[in-house]
Amino acid sequence: MNRNEAAGGVRERPVSVIIVGAGSRSMNYASYSRKHPERMRIAGVVEPNPQRREHTAKTYDIPEEMTFSSVEELALRPKLADAVMNGTMDDLHVSTSLPLLRIGYDLLLEKPIGVSEDEVTELYRTAREHGNKVMICHVLRYAPFYTELKRAIESGAIGEIVHIQTEENVDFHHMATAFVRGKFANQARSGSSFLMQKCCHDLDLIAWFQSGTRPVRVSSYGSLLQFRESRAPAGSGTRCLTDCRIEADCVYSAKKLYVDRPLWGAYVWPRYLDGVRLSDREKLESLGTDNPFGRCVWRCDNDIVDHQAVMIEFEDGSTAVHNLVGATAKACRTVHITGTKGEIQGVLEDGAFVVRRPSLTDGGGTFREERVEISVSNDMHGGGDHRLVEDFVRVVRGDEKASFSASLDHSIVGHLVGFRADRSMASGRSMSFDWSALTSTPRTPKANGEPFPSE
Repeated sequence: MNRNEAAGGVRERPVSVIIVGAGSRSMNYASYSRKHPERMRIAGVVEPNPQRREHTAKTYDIPEEMTFSSVEELALRPKLADAVMNGTMDDLHVSTSLPLLRIGYDLLLEKPIGVSEDEVTELYRTAREHGNKVMICHVLRYAPFYTELKRAIESGAIGEIVHIQTEENVDFHHMATAFVRGKFANQARSGSSFLMQKCCHDLDLIAWFQSGTRPVRVSSYGSLLQFRESRAPAGSGTRCLTDCRIEADCVYSAKKLYVDRPLWGAYVWPRYLDGVRLSDREKLESLGTDNPFGRCVWRCDNDIVDHQAVMIEFEDGSTAVHNLVGATAKACRTVHITGTKGEIQGVLEDGAFVVRRPSLTDGGGTFREERVEISVSNDMHGGGDHRLVEDFVRVVRGDEKASFSASLDHSIVGHLVGFRADRSMASGRSMSFDWSALTSTPRTPKANGEPFPSE
């Protein structure tokens, strides 16, 4: 123990982290350690795929004794690192996290927390019982666009919030790849609904903007309207490269999207994440035979909705609406927040928002506005990914400057809104909230953030 640790200060050595599930998201977060080895070190990997496990070990110089094929294998050992970074599939998040929380690991967990309200609540209670520091990968809380927008709200620039309108538009090639042909297309297979897989970020942002004001009721509507066989155009076939007569003119052509462009390599090509690269000839052969990404988008086994609207009422009478729209021409996230003194409106991908206030003094106009420009990096999620990891490192090290914005206590609010929204859509009824069941749970001194669910 160094002098800073003995005095209760921040540890100077890098935080040691074990990767659990070496998929694209985990590897993106882990790459922070290559930029800042003095702050974070990848100490181990849990990955059932032997090629991917070996590739990850080589990438981060992980010794063989710190490579594991399962969480159960890791859990047999005493605590070997400061924290784990869990990037497994949605339906494995909770089951792979619980045994490691009980050992004492702090946790960075990819969203969504889990695939049901019950299992998310179980993880929440386990973390409180054992006093783990748990952060959920709600990276948009760390994107400069949203941090500046949040700062404007907290400054009182628009007064008290009256209504929040957000929208996520999922572009056509992302929709076709991940949510029609891919691993998130079928809820029984992936575990998560379209809303929870794609928009738990957005519901979390709404809860964040409304910090300290609880949601009390939610309603939702949506359907699978576009990507079903009854909507297939004349001339389409079962696979783009075998029996389709309109492939040359179709924007969903697997050849155009995945070979000619090429897009979404980590999703489409076997062992891409293990460093394997196929030739164009091999890609075309794969798409024409057994590769699921070669299927016609109107003849897949997808069952999730392709559009959904969520309406939320808060305890102070304010409201929010979030719209999820699949297969748009352009991917973008929009926000429009109306307050008692003005409004904020912007688009994440544009890198700017405006603060607009009523005014009768400027040359006969009726409002004045200020444009806030944001310097957005080329990182995913508006530059938030590595900012989140940096904050997690600070949290684990005990840095008082850490914001811990995406703590489990904070992040669970938007998740519960999402689960209730999906139940509302399925049942045709509004869903209400009783927060007392969670807030009554005793907490340990080391637990996450402020008492649930205020921030």
